Amino acid sequence: MSIKWRILYLLARLYWLIFRPITIGVKVMLIEEESIWLVQHSYQHGWFLPGGGAKRNESLETAVRREAREELGADLQEVSLFGLYSNIAMSKSDHIAVFCCQNFTLGQTDKAEIRAVQRFPLRQLPPDASHGTRHRVAEYLNGRTQAEAGQW
Repeated sequence: MSIKWRILYLLARLYWLIFRPITIGVKVMLIEEESIWLVQHSYQHGWFLPGGGAKRNESLETAVRREAREELGADLQEVSLFGLYSNIAMSKSDHIAVFCCQNFTLGQTDKAEIRAVQRFPLRQLPPDASHGTRHRVAEYLNGRTQAEAGQW
């Protein structure tokens, strides 16, 4: 892991502990031929859905398109909202909109935040895929979203 990104991540966690902010983020499931694209961050272990924080005055759709472009060099066609999720871990109130996209192109990215980008079979995620990533993929495979399950 990059020491610079790891230190910044730890400082962010300290900020969250002190100020307990409300954050709004986005993630995208890039589905292609029974596979999904995941990213590894330079500051955190494991594989994750691409995404990040929404900026002030930025729509969720604009944010997910920006994050996909920054992290994977991706150009997304039609995106659909998969579900809204809340996470109150790490001393913050994090709200995440997860989108699904099946028509996209990948390009190059120079972002130092991303260590690796890789495609995995939907039914064979890597052992170190994040908890949230595993749950979203399982929901996708089961044809059920969080909203349909009644868990807001």
